[in-house]
Amino acid sequence: MSKSTEAGRSGSRRCAACKNLRRKCAQDCILAPYFPASDPQRYACVQRVFGASNIARMVQSLPVHERGKAADTMAAEARWRVQDPVYGCAGIVGRLQGEIKAAQCELARTRAQIAMHAAAAARPQPVVDARLSAPAQAAPPPQEQQQGDALVMQLDPFQGLDALLIDDYRAVVDLVDDEMNTD
Repeated sequence: MSKSTEAGRSGSRRCAACKNLRRKCAQDCILAPYFPASDPQRYACVQRVFGASNIARMVQSLPVHERGKAADTMAAEARWRVQDPVYGCAGIVGRLQGEIKAAQCELARTRAQIAMHAAAAARPQPVVDARLSAPAQAAPPPQEQQQGDALVMQLDPFQGLDALLIDDYRAVVDLVDDEMNTD
């Protein structure tokens, strides 16, 4: 094969880095395996954030088996840095940590509510004896008692719920405060 054919061939098979830098791509180009010509935007983004000489130096300083991961990491960091110039990947990580913290607080709140409702259900309900409050009157028959209970529930279906909700709220606030103080 002649040198002109060889030069033409290497010129048409330049990697994205060599195309971006407008230079010949050598056979042993260190960036060619990680920045192929088929994806020029990837290298352009990385080069804009890290700089051409820094990319080559970072890739060259690593063992061969770690270079691919390093190039992928640089590409991801560069993509996020271009999208969010101030925080980059750190902004994404911070937002995700905030979402995790919010989900943990919601989970703690829900668990506290479940515990409060379970404790309320397990407590024996006080039985009011009509004979104790009015000894002169006889206790109403069971059918009348049920009708009276239904009437009370119609008038105030949420009787006692306010106190339970306030207790739930206090328990959740205390639980969240405890979790925040342990972190």
